[in-house]
Amino acid sequence: MADEVRLRQPNEARPTDPADELDYRFSLANERTFLAWIRTALALVGGGLAVDQLLPDLGRPALRATIASVLLVLGAATAVHAAVRWVQVERRMRSGRDLPSTRYPQVLALLLALGAVLLVLVVVLGADR
Repeated sequence: MADEVRLRQPNEARPTDPADELDYRFSLANERTFLAWIRTALALVGGGLAVDQLLPDLGRPALRATIASVLLVLGAATAVHAAVRWVQVERRMRSGRDLPSTRYPQVLALLLALGAVLLVLVVVLGADR
């Protein structure tokens, strides 16, 4: 399998050529990116809970439940994406291949922008009540 990465065993000697070893800075940068995605996922989950619990006057109850559910699902999807992406990038870096591309950030940004526009409409249209 092309994606198989052989990890060095604990009793195995380190490579003598420094070019054979992955630079730790890249692995740590990958980990920081993973943690940034996890923070985003937590923010989405927190936003979903906040909409459900703290905004009882936000339009109809079904609208509030829908917004909260979408935010919670996006939070869960972002957490899963973070873990999958971290593993993919780590394997590619260790095997010396190009990093995989992803459209998830664009999709997430588009969905959040659409959600923000919908919330603006709800706030503006609900201001007369």
